[in-house]
Amino acid sequence: MKKLTVLIPTLNRQKALTVTLTSLCFQNWKNFDIVIADQSEHGVCSDDGVAAGSDNGGADGRADECLGAVTRLLRKNGHLVRVLRNHPPRGMAQQRQFLLENSQTPYSLFLDDDLVLEPYVIRNMLRTLEVEGCGFTGCAVIGLSHLRDVRPHQQCIEFWEGRVEPEHVAPGSREWERHYLHNAANLYHVQERLRASPDSPLRYKVAWVGGCVMYDTEKLLDAGGFGFWKELPSEHCGEDVLAQLRVARKYGGCGLLPSGVYHQELRTMVPQRKVNAPEYLGF
Repeated sequence: MKKLTVLIPTLNRQKALTVTLTSLCFQNWKNFDIVIADQSEHGVCSDDGVAAGSDNGGADGRADECLGAVTRLLRKNGHLVRVLRNHPPRGMAQQRQFLLENSQTPYSLFLDDDLVLEPYVIRNMLRTLEVEGCGFTGCAVIGLSHLRDVRPHQQCIEFWEGRVEPEHVAPGSREWERHYLHNAANLYHVQERLRASPDSPLRYKVAWVGGCVMYDTEKLLDAGGFGFWKELPSEHCGEDVLAQLRVARKYGGCGLLPSGVYHQELRTMVPQRKVNAPEYLGF
């Protein structure tokens, strides 16, 4: 039985999704399946792994072939890959709830469709959850275009010295300021300075983690999952933040250093940010 389902929401990012899936092919820990929730207008890929549309790929269809090829490689290596259409789009919270409802494994990794993962990432996240028994762990994304943009004033970090414990993190609090660590390449600069090793990852305190977050599935469901989507307008942001705040309050959560997750630095697919879920709904 698989321990983990990787859950990927996607919208009109065929090339980026192909890169993300390729990095999943070469993870050190391989006992996982993949569910892709596709909201692209024509569909990026059919469930049999044959590409079924072209959003921003070339006119010759080569991007389609690449996506189909990497999907077939994942399946050859024992990963069940399901591509599910989720239409019409009703906002990211509904998209994440849809994915969560299609995870039948003890752990669920929510992964954005525009990331690149080092081979140790999934292994370290899963081991941390199993040892700590907390609600989630995250590997924050690093923007490598910012390597020369050193921001010492945003590089404060608090490590967990004992077990990860429940925390109440509220917007505007001192703990909320931790989110600056995840800007630009701050995390990369910190892990390089500390010589953080993927063989002995360091657990640190977070406000929230974007892009790559692994949950204990039952704990996420117990905290309500993303079921609050019905209370939000379709255009919103911060749904991942709200879910993490609620899980952290009951079960705790942490970030990992080194992260090993890099952003492809594409334009956001959520441009409307007037409705921020934690502010709009509270927690």
